Amino acid sequence: MGFFRSLSVVSFIVSRVQAAVSSTGFTVSLTDIDYFLPPKPVASISGCEEIKASFEDGLFVPFTVVKADGYGVDIAALMASYAEDDVWQEGFMEVLYVEGSSFKPMNSTTTILSGDASKELAPGPYFINAAGHVYEAWRLFSDVQGAFTESAIGNGDGSYSVLPAGTVGQKQAIAVPSRLYFTKTAEKPLAGVRIGIKDIYDIKGLRTSNGNRAWYWLYPPANATAPPVQNLIDAGAIIVGKMITSQFANGETATADWVDYHEAFNPRGDGYQDTSSSSSGGGAGTASYSWLDVSLGSDTGGSVRGPSQVQGLYGNRPSHGLVALDHVMPLSPVLDTPGLLARNPLLWAEAAQAMYGPNITVTNSYPTSIQTLSWPTSASNVANELLIDFLGNVTDFLKANTTAYNITASFDADNADVAPLTSFMNLTYALLITKQQVGLVREPFYADYAAKHDGRLPFVDPVPLARWGWGDNQTITVDQAIADKTLFQNWANETFLAPSPETCSESITMYVGSVGETTYRNEYLDEPGVPLGFGSSRISVMAEVPDFVVPLGEAPYNSTITGHVEYLPVTADLMAAKGCDGMLFSLIGKLYEAGILKESKVGQSGVTGGEMLLRRGMLE
Repeated sequence: MGFFRSLSVVSFIVSRVQAAVSSTGFTVSLTDIDYFLPPKPVASISGCEEIKASFEDGLFVPFTVVKADGYGVDIAALMASYAEDDVWQEGFMEVLYVEGSSFKPMNSTTTILSGDASKELAPGPYFINAAGHVYEAWRLFSDVQGAFTESAIGNGDGSYSVLPAGTVGQKQAIAVPSRLYFTKTAEKPLAGVRIGIKDIYDIKGLRTSNGNRAWYWLYPPANATAPPVQNLIDAGAIIVGKMITSQFANGETATADWVDYHEAFNPRGDGYQDTSSSSSGGGAGTASYSWLDVSLGSDTGGSVRGPSQVQGLYGNRPSHGLVALDHVMPLSPVLDTPGLLARNPLLWAEAAQAMYGPNITVTNSYPTSIQTLSWPTSASNVANELLIDFLGNVTDFLKANTTAYNITASFDADNADVAPLTSFMNLTYALLITKQQVGLVREPFYADYAAKHDGRLPFVDPVPLARWGWGDNQTITVDQAIADKTLFQNWANETFLAPSPETCSESITMYVGSVGETTYRNEYLDEPGVPLGFGSSRISVMAEVPDFVVPLGEAPYNSTITGHVEYLPVTADLMAAKGCDGMLFSLIGKLYEAGILKESKVGQSGVTGGEMLLRRGMLE
């Protein structure tokens, strides 16, 4: 009886252990490249007699799935076609599993897996274990620029978990699947596109930080995914992680303001320029990593456009209200918009169409009127020369008439019964972001934190504190600020940003984005203030119109960091009537196809690429 009682105890313990232990995936290395294998196999292959000896140490065996064309497999051609994939490598070529043909490859030294797969496998790299279970290969990359707050891996049920893996580097690892697994379709136009998400958007299963450590730990993982993110997922995008944001999406500068989390690093030039915020991580990551295709940011007062400008990327502030912002931290609901940052304008447009859905319509008739705001007229430096050349090229492309427009003089002439524009709109933006965020974010946050921590206050960075405090002392109401905004919006939408039934917008309005100026992240600044004033970048904010950044090139500067001449981006902004986002995406795509605009490269230069300064030599 004692023997059987012992067996019962052992069985009970084993069952309890099995119930408590679950796989979180596996990390392996192949020729010094690290890979993550998701916990669930995608298929199984029975009868793999050819590689039994390889499992003596319990290792996984790498192999490549190929599709035969009925005449066998040309190894050289296969390797050439797969070499462009950033996950696959030659180490996967020692073993093949051939689908679609009984012919063997022309290279007899390659091991061919026999047996039958439980399901059809997409081409590309995999790992197989002794039980015949097949796992996808997700390559691990180090987030050396500090662009991410958290990595992510899908659980297969609509929720996500933090990636349980690491690799060499001073920051966390991000895992990406092979692009060979995916084929774009009408239903999945973003199949396999890797996207990072600003950490103000909820993703089911992950915590949201809003750039604040107390917030991250106070609230549980999200139980729903924000609509902009879900739309991207539904279109086939691969969400690889949450990306750094300045605290509560307020504008912060590196050395002066970032406390809870560190600002991401701008790869351009000497590597120590400000990334601009609040979509800091999206700008830095998209400009730094070839394995990241697109980033989702948000633009309330310039938080997509700023990072796009200083890192030489394509970025958009859309027409207000194109997609719902449920499960997204608000700065000011009447101003908040979701925008995308990308290196390639065609992919950028595809992602936008997927995210905004039916609220964006691509049109191919373009205005023949261009209005410029404070555009240079003399090619006195490299930046001005690039801007003048771009304006000339677009004018020729559209066969357009170009005129300089003075928005201040025009507004003042048409609105003599209100204060001059610079005074009239001086407080509007600051009032909306401070007063609305105080009510929607600060008050419930403070109350929830106090209830859990014996009445204590959470830590908040200097910038939001200064802004919220200023808002508390203002007597002008949110309703009055909205009324002022609406007056300006109605005027703008009836004048220089008026719609057109033929070309969507009567004209295109252009202003200077960036001219290669420096903002060193190691310089101490004054105490934080409030974003008062009105300028070109505020027009789209108040008028609710699309405002798109395009990279033009770069300009030289003498770096105080390196003691050398380095280069920083030069960009321009294009605006059109509200709802004409699709027209702008289409026009920019045509300018790209005509060679007037170029794809932005990753690395030290958006024009020539090149390893970032601190990374040079690491891949040699």
